[in-house]
Amino acid sequence: MKKPDIEGLVQQFLQQKLTLALAESCTCGLAAAQMAAATGVSEVLLGSVVTYHTDAKQKLLGVKKETLATYSAESQQTTNEMALGLHRNLPAADVCVAVTGLCGEGASATPDKPVGTTFVTILLDGHAHEYRVELTGDADSLRQQAAAFIYEKLSELLERRKEAAVAAQPSSVRSKAGATTHPGD
Repeated sequence: MKKPDIEGLVQQFLQQKLTLALAESCTCGLAAAQMAAATGVSEVLLGSVVTYHTDAKQKLLGVKKETLATYSAESQQTTNEMALGLHRNLPAADVCVAVTGLCGEGASATPDKPVGTTFVTILLDGHAHEYRVELTGDADSLRQQAAAFIYEKLSELLERRKEAAVAAQPSSVRSKAGATTHPGD
């Protein structure tokens, strides 16, 4: 995975006038912490909550006990509920990101969900974008890779959002020369 362009990501948020909130489990706040040095981050990052333990997921984000029991703390279902709970608690956030995963041996590791499996949910414009990735390395490396994966997916989504906004504009607004043109002129 290439080194993330956090400065560029924050600039994308600023250009699109969007705010961000994070709910971090396996990354333990790393995704938010790495953004701290970026210019303009105080206008973008509303906050991050670290919900490493299931009690914190339940009490701070409203993750259902049944979800944790059925799917485990490290699952797409849990990540989805974390993102929704974050949005409920911080409705001013335009983008809500939740991340869970297995950065070490644990009860929920299986052959189908080995150590390194990471789940991310990004809520943007009323849509939940779900991601599952299998990373490799030691626990610290897995956290670093998970944070980089979040930045990469955010950047991709914001770029697509920007392209969609430009495509939705009338052709007279998109004119490269800056002059207003109309068909038949």
